Amino acid sequence: MAKVLGVGGVFFKCADPVAVRDWYRRVLGFEITDFGGALFQPLPVGVTVWSPFEAETKYFAPSTAATMINFVVDDIDGLLAQAEAEGAHALGRDDQGGIGRFAWLMDPAGMKIELWQPG
Repeated sequence: MAKVLGVGGVFFKCADPVAVRDWYRRVLGFEITDFGGALFQPLPVGVTVWSPFEAETKYFAPSTAATMINFVVDDIDGLLAQAEAEGAHALGRDDQGGIGRFAWLMDPAGMKIELWQPG
């Protein structure tokens, strides 16, 4: 049976991502990377990504929630088949070369969920 292996990232919208990144860097010691997020390790596969998004981002659409959760998965095809069997339909897919394979679902609360099978 396919399963989630852990949290692959926490993403959220905010009015001033630069100030939020700086606060987390200063107050909590986050090491902010060039792309604007923080990476936490280790996981058996993948990494955990922390990254604030611009308030106007469309990346979380069609959700209107200010957050999206990314889950690292071991078998994206199996997990999507399980989801489909339960009536949850994928919003889309993106199989990217070295980064991995992605798919998106909406949870019952209206939050977009990102699934990531690292490649």
